Amino acid sequence: MGVESFCSADAAEPFWDWNLTWHTENPDFTPCFQNTVLVWIPCIYLWVCFPVYFLYLRYHDRGYIQMSHLNKAKTALGLILWIVCWADLFYSFWERSQNIFRAPFFLVSPTVLGITMLLATFLIQYERIKGVQSSGVMMIFWFISLSCATIIFRSKIIHALNMDAEVDAFRYVTFCSYFVLLLVQLILCCFPERPPLFSETVNDPNPCPESSASFLSRITFWWITGLMIQGYRTPLEAKDLWSLNKEDLSEEIVPGLARNWAKECAKTKRQPLNMLYLPKKQQKSNDSNGDVTEEAEALIIKPTRRNSEASLFKVLYKTFGPYFLMSFLFKAAHDLLMFAGPEILKLLINFVNDKGAPNWQGYFYTGLLFVCACLQTLILHQYFHICFVTGMRLKTAIVGVIYRKALVITNSARRTSTVGEIVNLMSVDAQRFMDLVTYINMIWSAPLQVILALYLLWQNLGPSVLAGVAVMILLVPVNAVMAMKTKTYQVAQMKSKDNRIKLMNEILNGIKVLKLYAWELAFREKVLEIRQEELKVLKKSAYLAAMATFTWVCAPFLVALSTFAVYVTIDKNNILDAQKAFVSLALFNILRFPLNILPMVISSIVEASVSLKRLRVFLSHEELDPDSIIRGPVRDVEGSIIVKNATFSWSKSDPPSLNSINFTVPEGSLIAVVGQVGCGKSSLLSALLGEMDKKEGCVVVKGSVAYVPQQAWVQNATLEDNIIFGREKNESRYKCVIEACALLPDIEILPSGDRTEIGEKGVNLSGGQKQRVSLARAVYCNADVYLFDDPLSAVDAHVGKHIFEKVIGPKGILKNKTRVLVTHAVNYLPQMDTILVMTDGEISEMGSYQELLKQDGAFAEFLRTYANAEQNMENSDTNSPAGKEGKPIENGVLVKEAPGKLVHRQLSNSSTYSSETGKSQHQSSTAELQRPLAEKEKNSWKLTEADTAQTGRVKATVYWDYMKAIGLFISFLSIFLFMCNHIASLASNYWLSLWTDDPVINGTQQYTNVRLGVYGALGISQGIAVFGYSMVVSIGGIFASRHLHLNLLHNVLRSPMSFFERTPSGNLVNRFSKEMDTIDSTIPPIIKMFMGSTFNVIGACIIILLATPIAAVIIPPLGLVYLFVQRFYVATSRQLKRLESVSRSPVYSHFNETLLGVSVIRAFEEQKRFIQQNDMKVDANQKAYYPSIVANRWLAVRLECVGNCIVLFAALFAVIARNRLSAGLVGLSVSYSLQITAYLNWLVRMSSELETNIVAVERVKEYAEMEKEAEWSIEQAAPVSTWPQEGKVEFRGYGLRYREDLDLVLKNINVTINGGEKIGIVGRTGAGKSSLTLGLFRINEAAEGEIVIDGINIAKIGLHDLRFRITIIPQDPVLFSGSLRMNLDPFDQHSDEDIWRSLELAHLKNFVSSLPDKLNHECAEGGENLSVGQRQLVCLARALLRKSKILVLDEATAAVDLETDNLIQSTIKSQFEECTVLTIAHRLNTIMDYTRVLVLDRGEVVECGSPDNLLQKKGIFYSMAKDSGLV
Repeated sequence: MGVESFCSADAAEPFWDWNLTWHTENPDFTPCFQNTVLVWIPCIYLWVCFPVYFLYLRYHDRGYIQMSHLNKAKTALGLILWIVCWADLFYSFWERSQNIFRAPFFLVSPTVLGITMLLATFLIQYERIKGVQSSGVMMIFWFISLSCATIIFRSKIIHALNMDAEVDAFRYVTFCSYFVLLLVQLILCCFPERPPLFSETVNDPNPCPESSASFLSRITFWWITGLMIQGYRTPLEAKDLWSLNKEDLSEEIVPGLARNWAKECAKTKRQPLNMLYLPKKQQKSNDSNGDVTEEAEALIIKPTRRNSEASLFKVLYKTFGPYFLMSFLFKAAHDLLMFAGPEILKLLINFVNDKGAPNWQGYFYTGLLFVCACLQTLILHQYFHICFVTGMRLKTAIVGVIYRKALVITNSARRTSTVGEIVNLMSVDAQRFMDLVTYINMIWSAPLQVILALYLLWQNLGPSVLAGVAVMILLVPVNAVMAMKTKTYQVAQMKSKDNRIKLMNEILNGIKVLKLYAWELAFREKVLEIRQEELKVLKKSAYLAAMATFTWVCAPFLVALSTFAVYVTIDKNNILDAQKAFVSLALFNILRFPLNILPMVISSIVEASVSLKRLRVFLSHEELDPDSIIRGPVRDVEGSIIVKNATFSWSKSDPPSLNSINFTVPEGSLIAVVGQVGCGKSSLLSALLGEMDKKEGCVVVKGSVAYVPQQAWVQNATLEDNIIFGREKNESRYKCVIEACALLPDIEILPSGDRTEIGEKGVNLSGGQKQRVSLARAVYCNADVYLFDDPLSAVDAHVGKHIFEKVIGPKGILKNKTRVLVTHAVNYLPQMDTILVMTDGEISEMGSYQELLKQDGAFAEFLRTYANAEQNMENSDTNSPAGKEGKPIENGVLVKEAPGKLVHRQLSNSSTYSSETGKSQHQSSTAELQRPLAEKEKNSWKLTEADTAQTGRVKATVYWDYMKAIGLFISFLSIFLFMCNHIASLASNYWLSLWTDDPVINGTQQYTNVRLGVYGALGISQGIAVFGYSMVVSIGGIFASRHLHLNLLHNVLRSPMSFFERTPSGNLVNRFSKEMDTIDSTIPPIIKMFMGSTFNVIGACIIILLATPIAAVIIPPLGLVYLFVQRFYVATSRQLKRLESVSRSPVYSHFNETLLGVSVIRAFEEQKRFIQQNDMKVDANQKAYYPSIVANRWLAVRLECVGNCIVLFAALFAVIARNRLSAGLVGLSVSYSLQITAYLNWLVRMSSELETNIVAVERVKEYAEMEKEAEWSIEQAAPVSTWPQEGKVEFRGYGLRYREDLDLVLKNINVTINGGEKIGIVGRTGAGKSSLTLGLFRINEAAEGEIVIDGINIAKIGLHDLRFRITIIPQDPVLFSGSLRMNLDPFDQHSDEDIWRSLELAHLKNFVSSLPDKLNHECAEGGENLSVGQRQLVCLARALLRKSKILVLDEATAAVDLETDNLIQSTIKSQFEECTVLTIAHRLNTIMDYTRVLVLDRGEVVECGSPDNLLQKKGIFYSMAKDSGLV
């Protein structure tokens, strides 16, 4: 009664009338309903939103927006609307006064509406004050108001057109004005306001348009369109990317997380954690398997109580939770809307069946379906956007926090995790969180979807649903087991892959040696063996994948089949009609997704929790105590470094490494620290820097500190940046420093002077140069205290002398500073003010040089030890400790030359044969200049390479190449099977629609069993086809990857040496790891999904066309729109992806670098600058990542709109043709169209994935077309097996050049060397000595003339035939990881006795027999576990084992101590007596007893004769001998 009396004065007017609203051709609402519900809906909406929105605005102030015309107009309209509403109210009061009594709602509604309009006006102003440029809340409010008003407006017009109706003129006028004003407000609301005052966007050159975009543009992602168009026209570049929004910047996000984490730690740290760090050694023994290491780390930390651990999850939740919570609401709304589709489908089928229903109902359902679909689209992508942005912020935060932590953790903590592991935390683990964020809501959403779907199914089919559910539940564990299996296979595959890459790495690093020994084939076999294992595992996982695809594709069908079968057979009267069948199918399709995604989400959560734990462990490491050392000015103490009774250890749990240290360093004095190896000299410096844990005592270091570490740390930046190191540049000081550190000549050699980019870890500098750069950095920074950790060991003797005089010594630049120098060089000690002698972590003696000599204690002993070494060194003027840098050093031949030349020589020689480059000497002037450029490429090689390979679309030939690699038969077979599968699938659903249209006789259907049988048979054939194509594609993929890998390997090994010099090894390794991995495991599944979605879309279109042929008008245009959007997207997305991956590597390499140089950064107190640099690099990466997320959303919204249009037209045409169509066909066509949106989305995703990944094939093929070296063996020209018999070598007019465009390195060399002669080849660096051997081995082919050995021109025979018959002992001994036996004899040609004999002659027998595994002793990568001398002897043993007639000895001075050198010389004299020996000599004393000496200069033979004759001539040879002190 209440409602009725409210609706009219006399309770005659009803509130709702079905006959008026539903059962009529012309529907309308009652006046009462119109004036209450339709008026109140917008009001209720606004009042519900208001409190939440108001609070949100209060705490999110974006700045103040000035009044604009737009804002004034909105406000004025709001006030006018209020006046219009209240005009109605006052009119009602006036009516009352005239005794016209109206229904109560005439008073209530205008009052409520008026107050709401005032509220709206207030919000318009409040938003302006808080800086909201475009408001969603208000937009929706105006939209709802207008929609409700439209219904009333229509009703009023119908009413007015009705002739005999009375019209309330005043209310009509107010309502019309109200309607118009609403429309204008809505239109105004679409335009955004101007940006707030003082906002960042004003001074930003390229601001992100998102913040100033209107609400509509935001929900449809229209604001990115500009970038898409730009990317479509020209490939995007880094400068085109927008700046990040303020709330996504590192400097906004990271401090927040860091603060919360510090709070959380403070809470739990009330009781201290017992941290215990196992030394790294123990961990190594656990096998280098990742899992074990993780275990070891986890055990390291034993919290005192369970609850004492700081929870990282809580902290992350606190930091990112509030923003992420929004996604909950969106997800829930989307899930509910998802079920609207099947429900509306049900109503639609009923409508088609009910011939009496008015037409408008059909259109109404169609509209409803379309609106639901569109809402679903918009909501879903808002949800995804929030998830991805949260993920992005999470990654930024984690990377930032890890970086900041890495700068402060103690050394002991650093040792528990390798650099690689920490970088992994940053890359892999942060990535896992990013991936998880998008899925985490599925944890509650998936069960919700399942429950809802089951409820609706139960309503539809009753208990028979349980059969279908049972099938689904059975499939879940099957899927889980498969996932587990896949994981184990993946681990196994990774293991083989790692081994293969490790081996490839070694092959590429030692490629020169492989070529000289002609060992390529042996190593190719080794690689292929590992590859075979890998492919076995791949095959297994391919079978699994086929099974998985089979269950995934067939599951919905099996579920439907079992459900329908049970439903029909339980009871004769259960009729399968269209409504039941197709609504159930739609629901089953919805069910399929959550059931499949749940296992994935759970495993993702498990992975993330492991990552969380690793992060937590890392973030809880102990930090250095900044107060352990008092830095800065202290007044009342004398001296600039004071240490009293100090004891230090490397970590809290270690025994002290330095005991009771006492000393004082007066200001401006020069102190040397000396002692035997390992007595704690470097530790003392670390202690002064505060890198060690102080147990007791006090340490004061006055003023700023500069530190030069023993292993120079060089940044990947220009040389100048390395020296200036973040200070201001002072030109005169800079020049002075460079000169003092002897860097001027080096800078002249470098291609762009001091602007030359230095590669990672300083690859393009020699050891000595790095050390000098490191020194220059310290000198430049002008600190008060200088700590030098043996900086002179890596440089040549004369350079060392120069540096000592100009920089460190009593007359150097630093003469007024306090200097502490750790050194081994005895000759500088007399010039020191004080000398500290250390033994076993204590200071045993202290005093000046003279005082200590008199004491005759530890110091005198130290002098005796090192003086002998110095004596030997003086002979050849090389510096022995430099040996440990592993860089070749000079023979001092050129010491007397002008200083400019001197260093030139040093650079070139250090790369003479250096292991990374294997370049030969002459190139020092030409190729060496290009070397740093090559390095530049190396730093940016990802850039250059990616861009050459991938601009624009992928050519069709690449796909064709891939098909050929699979095999054409298999390719076409798989396409055929795909077609079979989809035809079967379409047929089974069409059969279902025919079945549902069977007439019902006496409450039952005939032929039920036949229908069921055929339906089942079609389904099974579909399953067989699926399994078939899955298998075929996977196996085909394996064929392809085997074929492509074999080709790639073969081609790379066949490439000439020049190719390896040009191409950074990183590129090649990348081809073998990343690209091959893509071909192995990414491309086949993508092809499957791509084909699947293509056929799905085509199938859906066919069905819609079958049901309503008129759709043919609509589908082609939509298809064109689709293609257009897709092409548009792919162009931009591809480029964004590329920019993102290019900007990702600097983040990791910078981090890597920081970890290596962390002590230097701390010593110079540059942490802040490095943190800023890291933030900038992360932001630069996210700058490319953010638009790519948005571009994905942009695409999805556009495509789903195309899909929604297809739904709309399918339903619309079905409604139009309802009289000709059966319910079954309508159900079929609409249920297919409902799925098409998802398929379209997949299709674009897969086609762009396919395009991105197929590039791998292109890049692998790229190396197949490279130039090759000559044939390995030529049957016809093969020399006899005993060749060369006497070993006579003739050079006839021989000339050689490195590249076509360079000068000759060797010219007209005419020499005949008789069998058995011993020839020494000498000459200054760059004279072409090594080039001669390269020519002999045909590493470089002759440019003119020929070399003849025993009458055969070597250019005419195969390379292997040549290289197997002559032997070389190369300059750097290269060993490969594998057994010792493999290193001596990779082809297994010799017996064990032979090998032992050669070892005995090489003086290795005792050493090898003392090893536990004897010949099977595993050599580490690069032979790390043998000393350099032993490696050299292994190379000698190789030569002895081959015992060929011609031996080339590239004498390796650097690596070998004198003793080993004598061993080698004597062995060669005795063992190779009747062979021809060519020795490239650096130490002249080794060749004084040779038969002849060739002296080369600038590529020509200038002197030739026996050593004695040449000495009499007093030519070049004489001067060299004189320099070496032999004359």
